[in-house]
This record gives sequence, C-alpha cells and structure tokens, in this order.
Amino acid sequence: MKSETMKSESVPPGRSVLLTLQRATHATLQLISTELVDLDLTASEINALANLADGRGRTVSQLGAAVGIRPTTLTSVLDRLERRGHITRGTRAGDRRSVLIELTESGRATAALIEQTLADIEGRALAGLSAEAIAGFHTVLDALVAEGM
Repeated sequence: MKSETMKSESVPPGRSVLLTLQRATHATLQLISTELVDLDLTASEINALANLADGRGRTVSQLGAAVGIRPTTLTSVLDRLERRGHITRGTRAGDRRSVLIELTESGRATAALIEQTLADIEGRALAGLSAEAIAGFHTVLDALVAEGM
C-alpha cells in the first residue's frame, strides 16, 4: 500500500522513473560507445575496465557483482580483455582457488581514458544541476539498488 501512495505522490503520470532510467542508460551507453569508438571495446569490456580503474584487483565474483553481468558473460569479457593485454588473471595470496583480476600497464592506460571520458560526459550532463538535485538522484539510485538486493 505504501508503494502505491509513494508512486501516486512522487511520480507524475506517464513518467516512470524506471523507464526514464532505462532510456538514460541506453542513451549513455550509446554516447560512451561513440566517444570511445577508437578503443574497439564492447560496452561490457568498458564497464569492466571502468570498475578496475581504481587499480585494486578484484576476484571474478567481486568484479561480476560490480559490473552486473552473468558469470558466463563475464568470463568471455575477461577472455577478450586478457587477449588484448588489458588484464591478468592470477591467484590470490593465501587462496589459490580464488582468481584475481588485475590491470596491466596497457589496461591501466585504457581504464584511465575510460574514467576521464565518463567524468567528462557526467560533467557535461550534470553541469546545470544543483548539488541537491544530484544528491536526490543518488538517493533514488541507491533505493533502486537496494530494491534489487
């Protein structure tokens, strides 16, 4: 009952938050692909490298949770990134069963370019918004992520 009340009070008719988010996601992915076309990477590969851009290695399960794709899809993404020399897969200290994904020098350079491109796109898109509006958007995104858990 509460969700019906919230929906009727907070979402104008014909203005679904999820549908708008989906449209924004597709438009953003298209823009990212266009701006990074010279890298010849798929959206999933860009996503994986962006999530590794902080330089911390991730296990396959950690990276899978971060990028939000199925393990079988992630395996093929990692295979391609490894063939291109952007990542290495090794064992984790103290746990030989756990595979650790890390960026190579080439991967760090590519991830840095991706990170800068994402920051540029975000900066352009959000330039006219107040800090309060951006904080509200993050609140909505956090609520949607929590719903999916």
